[in-house]
Amino acid sequence: MLKKYIQKKLEKYAKNYFIEHPEVKLVAVAGSISKSSTKVAIATVLSETFRVRMNEHDLNNDLSVPLSILGIDYPDNTKSLLSWIDVILAAKKRVNDPTDVDVIVQELGINRIGQMSHFSQYLNPDIGVITAVSLEHIEFFQTIDAVAKEELALANFSKIALINRDDIDGDYSKYITNAKLDSYGTNAAAEYYFISQKYSIEDGNVGELTAPELSEKISANIHVIGEHTLRPAVAAGAVAVKLGMSVADISKGLQKIRPIPGCMNPLRGIEESIIIDDTYNSNPLSADSSLRALYQIDSPQRIAVLGSMNELGDISELEHKKLGELCNPSELAWVITVGYMAEKFLATAAEARGCKIKCFRNSALAGKFVKGIIEQGAVILFKGSEGNIFLEEAVKEVLLSSDDESKLVRQSVAWLAKKTEFFKKSRGKIK
Repeated sequence: MLKKYIQKKLEKYAKNYFIEHPEVKLVAVAGSISKSSTKVAIATVLSETFRVRMNEHDLNNDLSVPLSILGIDYPDNTKSLLSWIDVILAAKKRVNDPTDVDVIVQELGINRIGQMSHFSQYLNPDIGVITAVSLEHIEFFQTIDAVAKEELALANFSKIALINRDDIDGDYSKYITNAKLDSYGTNAAAEYYFISQKYSIEDGNVGELTAPELSEKISANIHVIGEHTLRPAVAAGAVAVKLGMSVADISKGLQKIRPIPGCMNPLRGIEESIIIDDTYNSNPLSADSSLRALYQIDSPQRIAVLGSMNELGDISELEHKKLGELCNPSELAWVITVGYMAEKFLATAAEARGCKIKCFRNSALAGKFVKGIIEQGAVILFKGSEGNIFLEEAVKEVLLSSDDESKLVRQSVAWLAKKTEFFKKSRGKIK
């Protein structure tokens, strides 16, 4: 009861903030994958011209969204009534004080039907960006159509909608009623698109961004790995154009984009290897894209460490098999899995294709195994879901420097304690 009261108060203050400060623009980001990368890319580019507010560590719950919009920290003691009174007083003050930002970039994460429509009750974004529609939280949504309807609802309560043409099937356009709709992507079928003319794992993508409003193309060097990780940068460029930024500032901002922790982030490994840290989370679309990006990298040894994909419900067996079938023995020296579903279905399918397989229930043990097989100049992809997979702990085993552990996801005191307890219970069986 208290939580609902606090939630209603905070949502009211978030709504009133934009009424009192109509000059402040709201850019909302939703989608099945790449929300955080897109949010950070947008904020990075916009910061060349505007004062931007963005919470890097959204908790994606009912209270965190209005708090992030208002720029108020989540209380340390969530059970303390006094702490929440202080939060509400701070929210009221934020509404009444002069604004300290020009643009707010806010991620809208969902895991159940009806969440996105609830956001529409107190938010009216100037630009709504939808990054992808793919299999996510299927235990709760049941079908991909239900996911599409929920994610794309953002387009309908935004003043302008911007969708990723590459990762959203055109059939789902039936769920969009907003006529002010544009698309972005990495091919010329989109209104806003980036074409890479030169690519390397060291330097990223050199190419040009095209926008319909501009007579000239925007040259940029975008430092990310793989075509799918370019799309957040394209979204950032599109938002910047729509908000009237100069070509020079957009180009400068695009060149400052870097991978966020756990999202195709390159790290230095032992034996002069390159680690591709993609441990933030995993679902079929992102895992497929990451594996294909690995195949594009020239290396004497490629290793894929793949964890189970969570929350897929009845389709989990099928999707793990599909990912296993994408494992190509001519491209991969090893396929190493972590988690039950990955072992039972992904590994079996990969082994049937001729891949060398090793399976673990514990990511730390998987990391130790990888450490023993790395060859000079190897490239290792680590890709897995959050819950009970924790492939970032495998990454630690092969980092060149322990200083880089700070660049990994889920390294807070609370997360480390949780993982320590999990590993105590996990026996790390090997196939």
